[in-house]
Amino acid sequence: MTHPAYGALREVSRAASVLLENNPSMMTLEGTNTWVLRAPGSRACVVVDPGYEDVEHLERVAEVEPVELVLLTHHHPDHSEGAPWLAERVGAPVRAWRADLCRDAEPFAHGDVVSAAGLDLSVLHTPGHTDDSVTLRFASGGTTHVLTGDTVLGRGTTVLTDLGDYLRSLKLLCALPDGALGLPGHGPELADVTATAREYAAHREQRLDQVRSALRQLGSDATPRQVVELVYADVDRSLWAPAESSVVAQLEYLRSEG
Repeated sequence: MTHPAYGALREVSRAASVLLENNPSMMTLEGTNTWVLRAPGSRACVVVDPGYEDVEHLERVAEVEPVELVLLTHHHPDHSEGAPWLAERVGAPVRAWRADLCRDAEPFAHGDVVSAAGLDLSVLHTPGHTDDSVTLRFASGGTTHVLTGDTVLGRGTTVLTDLGDYLRSLKLLCALPDGALGLPGHGPELADVTATAREYAAHREQRLDQVRSALRQLGSDATPRQVVELVYADVDRSLWAPAESSVVAQLEYLRSEG
């Protein structure tokens, strides 16, 4: 059954609207959120994470033109693959953390301020989900807006590649103003992304304690799969594969910390 939001531009605030791509899955939830940003009164807009090279979706995104700039939160194809197609269609540059994802523009650096469509977007390097993940922050109408990509999702938790990086990234997000509006790469928007980041940090510490306990039972040479079978015994087995990826990151972190 088609989700009623597919293909419809939905306004979240006066400065941010979302187009939901029709690519639902266990990993993408309802699908990829393609964000369209513009200050009130601005004709041009910024597009964040155009999604896969899904021409039907991208044609809908192109209809919001003029597009001044395309931004990517990270390299995963469900966020970035469609960027070259869209950039060619609307004649806009593409910026991302990785230079190979950029088009006619420089890559991000931590602390950069990207000014476009009447907005000033601050770039935070927030690795952990991927090494090139960024969070974009801007203020409009008295509200702090925070685009988190897959670093913080609209619901559930994200898959990690580096837990140490991720915990440091969460620390950055926990320092954002209370009540900041979260605009995630998947799932519904978050009324207070700062509070969610704190919940994520507490959850990660809880999982680390569970993995430590598992290692005491299984031995320090336990495999990630063995840890998953013990720690995630109450979780649907269809989620064990992404859980194993997170356990790998947790084990690497614990072993690096001694």
